[in-house]
Amino acid sequence: MRFPDRFSYPEGIRAAVSLTFDDSRASQLDRGLAILTRHDVHATFYFGLRVGTHRVVEWRAAADAGHEIGNHTMTHACSGNFQWDVPNVLEDKDLAWIEADILNAQRWIEEHLDVSPTTFAYPCGQPFVGRGEHYHSYVPVVAKHFIAGRGFYDEPLNDPSFCDLSMLNGYDSDEKTFEELVAVLDRAREENAWVVFASHEVGDVGDGQAIPTGVLDELCAYCKDPANGLWLDTVESIATYIQEQR
Repeated sequence: MRFPDRFSYPEGIRAAVSLTFDDSRASQLDRGLAILTRHDVHATFYFGLRVGTHRVVEWRAAADAGHEIGNHTMTHACSGNFQWDVPNVLEDKDLAWIEADILNAQRWIEEHLDVSPTTFAYPCGQPFVGRGEHYHSYVPVVAKHFIAGRGFYDEPLNDPSFCDLSMLNGYDSDEKTFEELVAVLDRAREENAWVVFASHEVGDVGDGQAIPTGVLDELCAYCKDPANGLWLDTVESIATYIQEQR
């Protein structure tokens, strides 16, 4: 096992944490924002154009309140192996198509939310297009346009002295107990790591992709407690700091 030199977080902090939410789902506005506001926590919301366009005023207000709005593509293309009834699958696309999809989302967000996203989340955590001899990673596309890109369903935490900011590991925080998430934070302190939690819905929605409101409430309180030695901030803020330290 590799034991890197300790990364120097601000003010002697032992580990970093970001709370991220994908797809701009309604429960994030209806239940999540109130919890975050109560604990003075700023989160990163990866805006999905398939869902979030109906409540633009509220999302603009969230951005004005200090939450980060990130890019999550225009069409949320994933592997066709999911067998969803969607017109776009990654295996049928190329690098030019995915770059256009990302930039179309960027322009929409800039025009309607008055922010220009600096970080990105790979839909389904899948950073590729094509298949076989025509398979390509689109991480370089993300690196060209953003300071950071976040994956999903990843096992390792992010070593800030080493990690590829354009392909950050995202830790699935949906359907987890508070105790399970604290165990991840214990590991982060031991490894001097950056945990990027990734959730979808907030509350009891029954679709298997939700962080319970009570868990989010406890998690925010725990991360904000100075005794726990954690720096809780947006992906943009922590990625920018890491860039500067390097």
